[in-house]
Amino acid sequence: MAGLASHPIASVRLLLRRLALTPAMGQRKVFIVGDAERLIPQIGTEVAANALLKALEEPPADSVIIITAADPNALLPTILSRVVLVRVARIDDSAVTAFAQQTLEIESKEELHQRVTAAAGCIGKLFATDAPRFGGAQLAARFTEAPLVFALGQVPFQARGGFTDMLDVLADRLRDEAKRGGDTDKLVEAIALVMDARDVAQGNVNPQLLAAVLAEDLHGTQRS
Repeated sequence: MAGLASHPIASVRLLLRRLALTPAMGQRKVFIVGDAERLIPQIGTEVAANALLKALEEPPADSVIIITAADPNALLPTILSRVVLVRVARIDDSAVTAFAQQTLEIESKEELHQRVTAAAGCIGKLFATDAPRFGGAQLAARFTEAPLVFALGQVPFQARGGFTDMLDVLADRLRDEAKRGGDTDKLVEAIALVMDARDVAQGNVNPQLLAAVLAEDLHGTQRS
C-alpha cells in the first residue's frame, strides 16, 4: 500500500479486511506497506489514517506488518516508536539484470539496460515498467497465470485504464466459461468478485493491493 495521500479509505479497508482473516496456509499473515513516510493524516483521510495507524501499532497476533520508507526520520513518531528498524541497501544492477532475464520477456539488450536502469535497484519497479506494454487481454492472461507477480507489477496508483480493461476481459472470460458449461455457482461468484473489484478500481485504491485481494478471493471460490 503506497500511502494514504493517494489511496485513503478504500485501500485501508482492503488491508484491514485481510488483517481480520485467519491465514488459509501457515500460521502467519505478512503485509507490506510501502512509502510509509506518506502516512500522514490529511483532511478527508483522518478515519482511514487512524484505522491504519491503530493496526500498525497493535497488529493481530498472527500478522506481521512490514513498512518501507526512503527516510525513516520522516515517519510519524507513533509508527517509529513501534517498529524495529532494518536498513536495506538497493539491489545490485547485476542481480536485477539476472532476475529480469529469467522472469520478463525482453526483446533486446538495449531494452534490458533501460528497464534495469529505470528500476534503480528495485524489483517492484522492474515489474511496473512492464505493464504499459500490454493490453487488457494480455494483462488478464498474466493475472490468471501468476496473480501475485501481476499484483507486484502494478504501479501503486491509478487502478483505472489498463487495470480496469484487464478486469473487463477477465469478467468476459468467466462468462464465456459459464456458457461452455462450467460450474455456474462458482463462476457467478467469481464474476461478482471481479465486478466488485472494478467498482472499487474507479476510486482511489492501490492496484497492487486490489489485485492481490482479488486473486485471493478468486482462489477461494475455487476451493469452495
